[in-house]
Amino acid sequence: MANEKRSLKRTIAHAAGWQVAKRAAKMVPFGGTAVAIVLVGSDIKNKGLLMGVLNSGLDAIPVLGLLKNGVELVRRKDFIPDKKENHNGSNGS
Repeated sequence: MANEKRSLKRTIAHAAGWQVAKRAAKMVPFGGTAVAIVLVGSDIKNKGLLMGVLNSGLDAIPVLGLLKNGVELVRRKDFIPDKKENHNGSNGS
């Protein structure tokens, strides 16, 4: 029983750690720009074309991306939320 809880905690910690690592990598000036460019496809998939490009564009600006991701990390909430998916696979628009 204790092993199951430990593995669940480890899984949650690993997932949370990956989210923090992505945000932290985006916050590094100029290196964060490269990370934002690499992750633009993921942003478009999660947020839609316009909002995904906007989010990645903001992340790619060195100082603004640093501030945006720092605030999002503290708030634990994105400024530009992910799009909502219907059960049939369309995005509801």
